[in-house]
Amino acid sequence: MRRNGKASSDKQRRAKRDPSPYPKGWNRKRAQAVIDHYENQSDNDAIAEAEAAYNAVTTAMIAVPVQLVSEVDRLIARRAG
Repeated sequence: MRRNGKASSDKQRRAKRDPSPYPKGWNRKRAQAVIDHYENQSDNDAIAEAEAAYNAVTTAMIAVPVQLVSEVDRLIARRAG
């Protein structure tokens, strides 16, 4: 143990770290807010949100063969910068 009880506070600090890898710009608080939103959303609100996304003119819903999903993800990521 280190002097002045420093070892135990270092262990506590390390134990509190979230091991989840988050995308750039995300953290535990932001991820939890999204989780809370969807866990507390009513069925009617979820349906309305899905319908709005489906009807959006700025996005397209497409079917992609499973073998191509990773390639499509790479293309989208490259385009997004």
